[in-house]
Amino acid sequence: MIAKLVLMAGLAAVLAAVSGSCQAKTISFSGSDWTVRSSGIGGPGPNDWDENNAWVDCSGYLHLKLAPRDGTWYCSEVFTTNRFGFGRYQFWIVGPVDKLDLNVVLGLFNYPTRDVGRGGTHEIDIEFAKWGIPSAPIGNYTVWPTERALKSTSYSFPVSFNGDLSTQRFTWSPTGVFFQSLVGHRDDDLQQVASWRYEPADPASRISQQPMPVHINLWCFEGRPPTDGEPVELIVRAFKFTPMEAEAATPEAPPPVPVDRP
Repeated sequence: MIAKLVLMAGLAAVLAAVSGSCQAKTISFSGSDWTVRSSGIGGPGPNDWDENNAWVDCSGYLHLKLAPRDGTWYCSEVFTTNRFGFGRYQFWIVGPVDKLDLNVVLGLFNYPTRDVGRGGTHEIDIEFAKWGIPSAPIGNYTVWPTERALKSTSYSFPVSFNGDLSTQRFTWSPTGVFFQSLVGHRDDDLQQVASWRYEPADPASRISQQPMPVHINLWCFEGRPPTDGEPVELIVRAFKFTPMEAEAATPEAPPPVPVDRP
């Protein structure tokens, strides 16, 4: 009887360990909890994903890495545990997003949960990608409709930030989405280098009306490795969400980035 109890206790411990290992890693960044995408194979791409390729450093900055290991390239993604609705979404990026390899994609976007809609709907995207085409412009703003029968609407543009610091932003309302890309890390509209205002005649079907989590990912287009064979690491210094009804109060800005930061 004692041996049987010991065996059952050991089995329970093993099951608990296995169950714990299947839980996704959660990190804290810019005042929100973010789930790190678990290691495995899946879209977009498809790609191999590694939860160890996303982390927050001692300064509170989020790092995303795309790198090879044993001949396989591993991507990274994080997404908020809570949902955000209408308002301004702002990302302070450190890294040459305007000079990414033609097979590398940086995505800053919200994405529907299953109760909101299927993939290919509701999403609002800022993406830096050439989609494997050397001559393609690297900047991309996209709004996905609420129904899969409708097509997404995109605006693509060439851009240069003259350095590694940029602000990426979209403001989402029930009737439209306003995208902006700016030089440096800022809350104002100075040094704007690209923008696009999307205001369709039928916003209820063209623009999501449902709150969604925010995602940030770094991945390979169609699973193709970078043509230059070089790993990529980008930093998100801060993410800030300002709801539509909040106009005055803003969170304290993070400390400045050293000018000699790589």
